[in-house]
Amino acid sequence: MAFKLVISDPKSGISIQKEAAEEASKNFLGLKIGDSVKGELIDLTGYEFTLTGGSDYCGFPMRKDVPGVGRKKILAFQGVGVKKLKKGILQRKTVCGNTVHPKTSQINLKVVKLGAENIFSGAGKKEGKEEKKEEKGKEEAKDVKKDAEVKEEKPEVKKETPAPPAKEPQKQEKKADAIPDKAQKKPEVNEEKPESK
Repeated sequence: MAFKLVISDPKSGISIQKEAAEEASKNFLGLKIGDSVKGELIDLTGYEFTLTGGSDYCGFPMRKDVPGVGRKKILAFQGVGVKKLKKGILQRKTVCGNTVHPKTSQINLKVVKLGAENIFSGAGKKEGKEEKKEEKGKEEAKDVKKDAEVKEEKPEVKKETPAPPAKEPQKQEKKADAIPDKAQKKPEVNEEKPESK
């Protein structure tokens, strides 16, 4: 029953993770969201923390407005564990109560008072030359990958399909006997027959 502790410093915005030993985790049982925690419980002398939340072993978040231990279904439109949809739309969500119990797996703590030892040193961004070296190393690795990809890609050879032979226009053979339509028509001749008397 060891708890994962997420300790965050609101001034610097840095958070670290620490695992509480089983003996120390017994001291967290029964605490509610908003309670203060002494740093001596987790071997951080001089520190003071406020319990801000957590989640159980299945990942359901703790809510300050839900009393007790265990999971409960609530109707809510905003807050922890609820994605705000439209104004006034209530959603049914399963959340944990505000009290730490044995099935809690993660506890979130906020630093109220700093101690003598700085636990956040080295947890933030790396400064100076080390950071630049890492960036250069990443860029070089990307360039090498791109070069390898270019070499692996073979240009595709397009097979030209032969074009179908072009059809030659058919020449119309002129018949020698062929006469234009007008010429074929015979002019009508009025043959008058002599009248017999």
